[in-house]
Amino acid sequence: MAAEAGLYRHLDEMKPWNDRLQVLEVIGVTDEAPDVKTFTFRSDAQTWFRYKPGQFVTLELPTADGPLIRTYTLSSSPSRPFSIAVTVKAQPTSVGTRWMFGNLQPGDLVKAYGPAGNFTHHAHPASKYLFISAGSGITPMMSMLRWFSDCAPRTDVAFVNCTRRPEDIIFRKELELLGTRMPGLSLSFVVEERSQREGWSGHIGRIDTARFLMLIPDFHGREVFCCGPEPFMQAVQKLLKASDFDMARYHQESFGETRPDAPTAPVSDLPRREGVSDAGAEAMPVRFALSEIDGECFPGQTVLQTARAAGVRIPAACESGLCGTCKVMKRSGDVEMSHNGGILDEEIADGYILACCSRPLTKIEVDA
Repeated sequence: MAAEAGLYRHLDEMKPWNDRLQVLEVIGVTDEAPDVKTFTFRSDAQTWFRYKPGQFVTLELPTADGPLIRTYTLSSSPSRPFSIAVTVKAQPTSVGTRWMFGNLQPGDLVKAYGPAGNFTHHAHPASKYLFISAGSGITPMMSMLRWFSDCAPRTDVAFVNCTRRPEDIIFRKELELLGTRMPGLSLSFVVEERSQREGWSGHIGRIDTARFLMLIPDFHGREVFCCGPEPFMQAVQKLLKASDFDMARYHQESFGETRPDAPTAPVSDLPRREGVSDAGAEAMPVRFALSEIDGECFPGQTVLQTARAAGVRIPAACESGLCGTCKVMKRSGDVEMSHNGGILDEEIADGYILACCSRPLTKIEVDA
């Protein structure tokens, strides 16, 4: 009893994972389908994970050619807070995912940023949902479905997943098990190729209006979440619009590897802020305190672009204020920051900024 009481005290004292201070340790690698693996992580500091189902993390992969930044959707659920997992498919052109397949083993440590993102049912509460995905676009849907299974198992969810072949269905056994435990869950698998031997040629995401109406006749009353290849999502959007669906209830998420750090654009090519004239504006001094380097931020330029021009490395992935990878502490000065959810209000209050979408208004000093 004393040992059990000590365990509960330890759990009560655990803090949430902090991507500014801690890294992730690989604790499991699982085969899910051809060229698909799940990588499970825990905090190296024995903390727990706080996020919303459907969000993503950005991993900094320590390859031989230098750090590689890649963003992956979480397939795990925050209802199971002591580990997180990403389920990734290695495409023929994949670089980061192929490196993970060949190198990441239990016990390895990886730097990560996040979680972040707005593709979550928490932001769009509804009485009925439709999750429609293709290929590895199933991962955020699985995160949300696992949350429903743990926390609201009677939720009405129509779940449609499209694949090329039966063996490509990710999480099939778990989905079928959840189908026996969640009375409001209806599962539909749309398989385009019966088998290679039958000589069937198809493509992922072939779902027409007739099939859609047959599978989800009440889709007009559902909140729709869609994820998959871009042509697939475009086809679903087109189908819904043609059916007079309220597109305010449609939400989609792209998936796959993000691009590597982009080269610094010339000052003349930098985007200008709408309604703001930079004529006659002066460059703002930027002090990169940890590197002990001084730079100049020219009108319209971001802190991230200034860092690259000065030879200072700030990790970055989406470069649109969404993933939170480029979060840095601002020691002094003022910036104009236009982010897309990649930073929390409390982090802003603590002095953090996203370098990719922050432009100095005064002389600033940052930890980079």
